[in-house]
Amino acid sequence: MKAAAFEYARATDVAGALKLLASQPGDAKPLAGGQSLGPMLNLRLARPKLLVDVSRLETLQAIIDEGDAWRIGASVTHAALEDRPLAGCAPLAQVARGIAYRAVRNRGTIGGSLAHADPAADWPLALAALGATVRLTGTKGSRDIGAAEFMLSAFATALADEEIVESVRVPKLSAGAVWGYYKFCRKAGEFPEASAALLLDAERRMARLFAGALDRPPQPLDTVARALAQGGAQAATADMIDAALARVAPGLGPAARKLRATAVKRAILQALPA
Repeated sequence: MKAAAFEYARATDVAGALKLLASQPGDAKPLAGGQSLGPMLNLRLARPKLLVDVSRLETLQAIIDEGDAWRIGASVTHAALEDRPLAGCAPLAQVARGIAYRAVRNRGTIGGSLAHADPAADWPLALAALGATVRLTGTKGSRDIGAAEFMLSAFATALADEEIVESVRVPKLSAGAVWGYYKFCRKAGEFPEASAALLLDAERRMARLFAGALDRPPQPLDTVARALAQGGAQAATADMIDAALARVAPGLGPAARKLRATAVKRAILQALPA
């Protein structure tokens, strides 16, 4: 199939991009890597009247060390994060390396992945577990929202029509932090059928465990995370994990819940090997 007809404009700066988006509220879309939006256009699942190209804006391509965190521009590609490990944020390179195929990683962007909000995508899950913050910029100014709250439902986010994702702020981990990230894919490079991410950082008093690849945004398994922080891997029993998944995703059948429980257990084993 081919996309429905649309107009195209390349923005020269963020202010210009926002002005273009505001010129056709609800009918304009920003375009960066196009790895998600492109197929949706061709399938006519998305029919914007105007595409605003933001792929060459230097502001959105910057990676800035803020001391206690890294600020990553929305148009930074997965490949850029794969190839440039950031001190204190080693999980970013690990997650980026496992996204789709290199050709996709060369074009796909961290901001585009968040804005697309596919429940099975890597960045919504990983950034929620890392306690990241998403900066949204629009004609009325900028605002920050936690990555765990940014995605509202499958393919729906807190973005207003005239806003774009400007950057993502990822806190640096302490030296003693441990991280686990696991996903089940039928074939390497495909979207997972189950995934989980765990961060335990005692120095920063953070214990975050999320299950992904659901029919909704990544879901926190707080009771399991607290048990892991207090008692180690043995404290998170199979029954506890199963009960936590049943609470956050009650529609899962027994087989689907078991698959996700296994992903959680393997993420735990990565962070806290026996």
